Amino acid sequence: MLRKISIANKKVKVAALSVVSNSLLIILKIIAGIISGSVSIISEAIHSGMDLLASIIAMYSVRFSSTPADKQHPYGHGKMENISGLAEGILILIAAFLILKEAIEKILNPSVIHETSIAIFVMIFSGLVNIVVSRKLYRTAKEEDSMALEADALHLKTDVYTSFGVALGLILINITGFLILDPIVAILVALLIIKEAWQLCCTAFRPLLDEKLPDEEEKILLDIIARHKENIISFDNLRTRKTGHIKHVDFCIIVHRELTVENCHYISQNIKQDIEAEIKNCLVHIYLQPDNN
Repeated sequence: MLRKISIANKKVKVAALSVVSNSLLIILKIIAGIISGSVSIISEAIHSGMDLLASIIAMYSVRFSSTPADKQHPYGHGKMENISGLAEGILILIAAFLILKEAIEKILNPSVIHETSIAIFVMIFSGLVNIVVSRKLYRTAKEEDSMALEADALHLKTDVYTSFGVALGLILINITGFLILDPIVAILVALLIIKEAWQLCCTAFRPLLDEKLPDEEEKILLDIIARHKENIISFDNLRTRKTGHIKHVDFCIIVHRELTVENCHYISQNIKQDIEAEIKNCLVHIYLQPDNN
């Protein structure tokens, strides 16, 4: 129980770090965008605004998903992280389309960009900050198998690409004087964001439909069951799914009719312990069936 509380606190603290960093970067980008008049900087401020909202959603979802199972939710609240990831993906898509809208308007009505040095500095600084925070989020997401933190990390990873892309666009404008490069860079940024957001939505949505565990994990299950073939006749009805970071496995083993209840329980417990030892965060339910022959 103490370990679960510690894990929950760890995930919430990491999510809170993302909230703080996004808040700081939004302020800097808005100031740089107003001073420079660059649509790509304003687009980045919009993107970071969506990132901030997504980070807040992630922070509360990891806290809620870690609450214990109850009478209404016997399998726990883990899927809240998948719902959060899906919501974050949709928010990224909205941000991308807002950026496209701003960029197209800027192509039709170009304007002069001022003080590009400040804007370039803010974009490079933003990219560096997000490299640090996104790596922290990814590391914790992988350690705790958190969909919400992984989605938040993807936001910031995308922001790294876009920030450096905008900085490069502004540098090219300084060199060439072609103002149209600003909205073109913004459009390229938006297209990259759309691609990442679609992948995130797909990843978050599949567990909501109780998709089975990946093939490599199911192979581990089959290998473990095969190691116990001397004690069982066969197995049937293998079903797997994932709820948040918890993986659920259930199947039926067919045992010799003459075995005692105590022996059958001992066999099933050994199989269960082996599976839970090799697959992290796995809950196993094994049903017994006597041989009909």
